[in-house]
Amino acid sequence: MKQNRRTFITNATLLTGALFIPNQLLLAAEKKNRYKIAVIDLMILKRQKISALPLTKEIGADGLEIDMGGLGNRETFDNKLADSKIRQEYLDKAKELNLEICSLAMTGFYAQSFATRPTYQKMVQDCLDTATAMKVKVVFLPLGVQGDLVKNPELRGPIVERLKVAGKMASKAGIVIGIETSLDATGELNLLKEIGSRYVKSYFNFSNAIKNGRDLHQELKILGRKNIVQIHATNEDGVWLQNDPKINLNKVKETLDDMGWKGWLVVERSRDATQPTNVKYNFSANTSYLKSVFQIANSSLRGTKQSY
Repeated sequence: MKQNRRTFITNATLLTGALFIPNQLLLAAEKKNRYKIAVIDLMILKRQKISALPLTKEIGADGLEIDMGGLGNRETFDNKLADSKIRQEYLDKAKELNLEICSLAMTGFYAQSFATRPTYQKMVQDCLDTATAMKVKVVFLPLGVQGDLVKNPELRGPIVERLKVAGKMASKAGIVIGIETSLDATGELNLLKEIGSRYVKSYFNFSNAIKNGRDLHQELKILGRKNIVQIHATNEDGVWLQNDPKINLNKVKETLDDMGWKGWLVVERSRDATQPTNVKYNFSANTSYLKSVFQIANSSLRGTKQSY
């Protein structure tokens, strides 16, 4: 009887454990694949510096968006990662720290004109080549101040034509270009349809919707899961995400869950106005809060405010 009882208990324990395995695997898979949190080397004051990687680890992020370097009046970006030795050092360090490179960013176009620069194809190709060499599947292209299609609607034609060309280039590389525009979601969706390339998508930015008085959740739904490649998941500077009355991240997660979207949430701003240059203070807080909301492993802490 003792042996039978022992056998029964053992088998029951194994069976009970087995019943939990599928859920555990699902939770692990969702943690790994559904939402990941990154920071930007430029915004943590480490533009194209390998020291951005250990700092990213200290901040607690899963990955890093790397800038392509300054542009100014150059023919192309001042890109140190074009050097294979430097590039390999980055890749080795990222692997050592178990960090991913989520995207490369052409932030030079925030100030420079994508619509008029004569060597835009070289700039885009240089970015795609670097992304290919680093096995990065997303590049970021903001249309910026000079490419503002709300204030400068006359630029729509040349911008669309250039993005069609860029889309063909991206298609050959198997890389998606994520664009940021000043348009609302309906306008951006129409722009994407006009470009007509599945390799050009929206790189959504929370702050663009919020500062223009748009419904953040409705904007996400209008664009839809298939049209958003990554998200800059912060507001303008002033307060941390957890203290921002303009963003309800738990509701944002519900919206993205309902859409079936998954991917990288990238911390750009939402810095505390009292200490705007304190990188660890600001980016650790926002990264931690995003993780508490979006990553299952921290579900018991979901939406819990952190203090630093």
